[in-house]
Amino acid sequence: MPAPRVIIIGAGAGGLSAAIDLARQGVAVTVLEGAAAVGGKMHRREAGPASVDAGPTVLTMRWVFDELFSDAGATLDSCLTLHPADLLARHAWSASERLDLFADVKASADAIGALAGRAEAAGYREFVARAQRMFRTLDGPFMRAPRPTALSLAAATGLSQIWGIAPFATMWKALGQHFRDPRLQQLFGRYATYSGSSPFAAPATLMVIAHVEQCGVWLPEGGMTGLAEAMAGLARRLGAEIRLDAPVAGIVVQGGRARGVTLASGERLEADAIICNADAAALATGLLGPGATAAVPQPDPGGRSLSAVTWCLSAVTDGFPLTRHNVFFSRAYQAEFDEIFSRRRLPTEPTVYVCAQDRGGPSDVAGGAPEALLILINAPAIGDQHAFTQVEIDACATRTFRLLEHCGLTVQRQPEMTVVSTPAWFAKRFPATGGALYGQAVHGAMAAFNRPGARSRIPCLYLAGGSVHPGPGVPMAVLSGRLAASALMADRTSR
Repeated sequence: MPAPRVIIIGAGAGGLSAAIDLARQGVAVTVLEGAAAVGGKMHRREAGPASVDAGPTVLTMRWVFDELFSDAGATLDSCLTLHPADLLARHAWSASERLDLFADVKASADAIGALAGRAEAAGYREFVARAQRMFRTLDGPFMRAPRPTALSLAAATGLSQIWGIAPFATMWKALGQHFRDPRLQQLFGRYATYSGSSPFAAPATLMVIAHVEQCGVWLPEGGMTGLAEAMAGLARRLGAEIRLDAPVAGIVVQGGRARGVTLASGERLEADAIICNADAAALATGLLGPGATAAVPQPDPGGRSLSAVTWCLSAVTDGFPLTRHNVFFSRAYQAEFDEIFSRRRLPTEPTVYVCAQDRGGPSDVAGGAPEALLILINAPAIGDQHAFTQVEIDACATRTFRLLEHCGLTVQRQPEMTVVSTPAWFAKRFPATGGALYGQAVHGAMAAFNRPGARSRIPCLYLAGGSVHPGPGVPMAVLSGRLAASALMADRTSR
């Protein structure tokens, strides 16, 4: 049987991992990317002299990438330089309330004890152990499984283990079993936002993210876009073709199966199979042609995950000892999520993430020098319904930077050194999402099982990316691409 011709739509993490797996098996792979660079959500924005990583900033689950490169006959270390982060993140609630979390559990427990007392340190140790048990329960039968269901997970793990991961409890309620201090509930509840969800509605199972971070956070040289470039380089060396500035206008469906694509330029490319690494909503809403709308269920716009407002800056900072990852918490955490998810507006008092991209690596920025910053707050994914006005964005910026100053951080902003991204900007870059950055929110016990799997409803059309199983985040997207490639090859062999 001749090797199939496969087209992959989108050069994000899922599309690139699928390209690597297929190309190493001799498949003729063409990756079509509408943007001028690979990476998808791993992208950069230029802010004056600084080139700022403006998407994902945390590399975890390194073993996922090691496995991908190893299976392709390469090593991650030979393609990308990574530095382990001993200090995971610095957190602040005011100028006098700070907490560092470390890769070392004891160091983190000691820091928690100094902030909140011995009982909270003990609660942290219990929390870490529980998160580890959750990860071990979910890793094989859920995250790496092609299309898990609640029944298949229960069959693989046993009801006692299912009960142990508390799928029907909210994350916020489960955190209350470990922490009495509301600051610690805030800190660890924030892990729900890694999947674009609210800790007050997300299931307790998202606590696994705490274990994932505890297993290691890595700082790639060149930022996360450096990781995307390393993956693209490996795919090309294996024979995959990657075409940039090549937006796909539609998927051609004939005779009940996917047969190719048409580009915005009018060019048509034939294929034996297609992997779509766009958001699943782009298929369902017809943005990739009327023939592909039946590929996935129609998404619920009210169920979208978080979007964001971001400021990419080159700026001088003062007063707060920034590290690479920093979180500044609001005083009204539940109100923040109520405003975003229920009232669909920018939060009155947002929690603020600051990624100081010249910090924490082998060479820290010198004091008083301009540095590259990504400053992010959560926002509702309504970019296709409402474009926030300049007045609204300016008011949001005032509230955001006021909170930073309350915690001791001064950022000397200059308009010509600042680039702002809003939900409308993200909605344009990732069509049919409204600016949602994580697909559908994981709210409720069954939400994680409702994502589409690698096989769409249309033969020869497969799915990858953060909006499909196993979910959002760069490592998960890589797994999704590998699942799509595996499903494609299995179906090809069975014919």
